[in-house]
Amino acid sequence: MKRALLSLAALLLATALPGRAQTAPTDTIIECAGAFETVSTATEIVSTFRDHVVVTGTNISLTCDYLRVVALQKTAQTTALGQYGYFKSLVATGHVKIVQGDREATCGRAEIFPGDDKIVLTEQPVVSSTDGQYVARGPRMVLYRGRRQAVIEGSPEERVRITLPPVKDLGFEEEKTTPPPAAKPPAK
Repeated sequence: MKRALLSLAALLLATALPGRAQTAPTDTIIECAGAFETVSTATEIVSTFRDHVVVTGTNISLTCDYLRVVALQKTAQTTALGQYGYFKSLVATGHVKIVQGDREATCGRAEIFPGDDKIVLTEQPVVSSTDGQYVARGPRMVLYRGRRQAVIEGSPEERVRITLPPVKDLGFEEEKTTPPPAAKPPAK
């Protein structure tokens, strides 16, 4: 069961977030300070991790207060725990932090939909480069895997804000005004 859960998390996280060049795969480890629970139905397996959840894997780490993973059954249920098929969703809530490569995302809620190659960040999401060169924030962010596309939705109450490195001087100088020549005293 533990191996199946680790495989579940590894595949889900690896397919959900785009990244830089991948390194050799390593085991994905999920730890939590509270309860772990899994419930199987004829069609789905729902696993929950509570309290100080930490997920580490190839080129990624995720921390949150609560993690819920939904996977579709691979075949008809034949065991108490079932066999994981493909992943339907992963929802992380409470102090969510995702670090992958040179990017970091923080928010109150992250929803990952591997089948749609989509991640939705809400509850004060912020995505930034770890070197601080760029920061993006807004009420709702939708990140699309494989398309290198992000949509940040703003509202009149909460605007989108993007901070980028300064634009280099392009060499245009303001026109300098020269003071008029001093008036000559009248000749006597």
